[in-house]
Amino acid sequence: MRRALAFLTPIGGSAPPSPGAMTWFPLAGALIGALVGAAWWAGERVWPAAVAAAIAVSVDLALTGLLHIDGVGDSADGLLPPLDRQRRLEVMADPRTGSFGVTAIVAILLLRLAAFAAMAPSVLAIAGVWCASRTAMAVATRTLPYVRRGGLASAFQGGSAFGVGVYGVAVAAVLAGIGRRGPGVAAIAATLLGAAAVLWLARRRIGGFTGDVLGACGVVGETFGLLTLAAKW
Repeated sequence: MRRALAFLTPIGGSAPPSPGAMTWFPLAGALIGALVGAAWWAGERVWPAAVAAAIAVSVDLALTGLLHIDGVGDSADGLLPPLDRQRRLEVMADPRTGSFGVTAIVAILLLRLAAFAAMAPSVLAIAGVWCASRTAMAVATRTLPYVRRGGLASAFQGGSAFGVGVYGVAVAAVLAGIGRRGPGVAAIAATLLGAAAVLWLARRRIGGFTGDVLGACGVVGETFGLLTLAAKW
């Protein structure tokens, strides 16, 4: 668990990565989501819905050390423009953020803010969605090629994707189902769909995944989940 938190957040301390850490990704995601949901719930007891939504988004950014949203920007810069594969990888490794990345980050943050503001707080539903997003990340490392030799994420590869996928989705569905019933379960499906869309695009355009792609698939998946929770059911 500590190694999973060390990779996903700045609060896990320094810990060497290993394939076994991926088994803990769903539970680490559930913990992060529960903290975000709790901040959202507490914020709405004091401030209007829009302020509580902004607090939830800010807490998530803090808990992930801005790494995942940075992955959204880098992935958008590398995967969306018409470039060859090698140039895409070079752009994604560049610490500067281009117009595609800035646009994607702004759009994602606006959608997340609006979704939080449009519904009543549910700690369990957010824990479920965040659990599902980290499950998608774990499955990706065990099913897709890693395109940067010697990169940090290479140490996480290995092991069965089936086991972590089944238990991660099950935990996510239970949490979200308790928190929002039918819409909660639908949000888990939407989260996995959003994450899969990012991974599919990365597979087509660079041949696999990078650390930035993992971050992007998690954030995009969560955003799909939030929009589903906020829908007028």
